[in-house]
Amino acid sequence: MAEGLFRKAVEKRGDFEVASAGVSAHRGDPTARDTARLLDGRGIKLGNSGSQPVTKALVESSTHIFAMTSGHLEILESMFPDYTDKFYLTCEFVDLPGKGVGADVPDPIGMGRKAYEETAKTLDQAIPTLIAFIDQTWQGDSK
Repeated sequence: MAEGLFRKAVEKRGDFEVASAGVSAHRGDPTARDTARLLDGRGIKLGNSGSQPVTKALVESSTHIFAMTSGHLEILESMFPDYTDKFYLTCEFVDLPGKGVGADVPDPIGMGRKAYEETAKTLDQAIPTLIAFIDQTWQGDSK
């Protein structure tokens, strides 16, 4: 879901590459049906690539990596200690009503459509702050 929403948010820009991976994902697992329905309702298609685990190659090639939860962030930091300067929480830069700054993105798996909509709402609030952060911190090839 995060990948699809982020892709939609930057679709008119040519300076972003977006991918998603999970700390406990298996390669090729299909998108959750409720996620696909929610994204489809917003005109977003993910394709048929399925999930992928986070790998050293993916970490090395990324400029910014956003973890959905503090637990995921800790796992990333322990798996790839040389790259911790690339890791952030998805909600690190947004003050969510009733949750504060740095809240975990809720995991909707198995909890029904309303939970998926709540997760999308959280991501809708966080993604603009992530884009602004990337724009402020990424130097591109001019380094």
